[in-house]
Amino acid sequence: MTTALITGVSGQDGSYMAELLLGKGYRVIGTTRDAAKCARSLSGSLLGKVELVDWDLLDQAKLANILSTCQPAELYNFASYSTGSGMFDDPIGIGEANGLSVVRILEAIRDADPNIRFCQASSREIFGATPASPQSEATPVDPRSPYGAAKLYADSMIRIFRRQYGMFACSAILFNHESPRRGLAFVTRKIAREAARIKLGQANELYLGNLDTMRDWGYAGDFVRAMHMMLQQPLADDYVVATGEVHSVREFCDCAFSHLGLDYRDYVREDTAAFRSSEPALLVGDISKARKVLGWEPSVGFPELVRMMVDADLRTLSSQITTK
Repeated sequence: MTTALITGVSGQDGSYMAELLLGKGYRVIGTTRDAAKCARSLSGSLLGKVELVDWDLLDQAKLANILSTCQPAELYNFASYSTGSGMFDDPIGIGEANGLSVVRILEAIRDADPNIRFCQASSREIFGATPASPQSEATPVDPRSPYGAAKLYADSMIRIFRRQYGMFACSAILFNHESPRRGLAFVTRKIAREAARIKLGQANELYLGNLDTMRDWGYAGDFVRAMHMMLQQPLADDYVVATGEVHSVREFCDCAFSHLGLDYRDYVREDTAAFRSSEPALLVGDISKARKVLGWEPSVGFPELVRMMVDADLRTLSSQITTK
């Protein structure tokens, strides 16, 4: 039985990765800052199946001990400082959590067992102000936020450890990826949930920023599958993971509300105070390398993803009404 360690196992990506690996017969160990609290928040499919261990992502020595004890063959890092709008919040904390913590993981692996295969959840935010579009692994990077800069630092150190120590370490440059497990701070989940609330008569309006903002949105379950495939290759490398398609927030609203028999124009309002500065280039991923080398393709399209999210929130909210 292959053992895998997942940091951030209770989050959207960590939970999907745990499900994927359990389905493949892995022994799955998840790290968390509070194992008891995490056990209460795990989805039903993971309860009693994922082994939980306490770990603070700033404690390198503790992680080295965990690795020596559990002896995983693979490590997937999803532990990070991440919110939908907080990429400029607490630059020092972001640097510690999203940058230096990855180096601590790499050093812990080197101390415990350099043969452990490592995959880092990186971000499209490393491209930032690049004028090139679409973005591939070879696109020049120019992050515009502390979040993007920290992710880029982690990516750079992964390449250094790969060259210097021969470690099997990879960065998955993830573009926007969503699911019913996405946090409410993210615009996609906010739209899905409020559309369901409006359908149920629990809300009347939804205020958003610029509806014409474009994003390359994919399904989180597809993205973790790509990361697993990265660690099955003979050579470690970095890959852009995206869909190669862009859709606007307006399209997301239209798809979500029309799925419920509603017209988003009757309920969605633009709040100009929430507009963000425009991006110099359209951020959309070029997944040619993932297609060619990994044989990976996204399986869930944009409309299906939106409907999946809306249906999940509608079920949850409806069940809450029933149990009252």
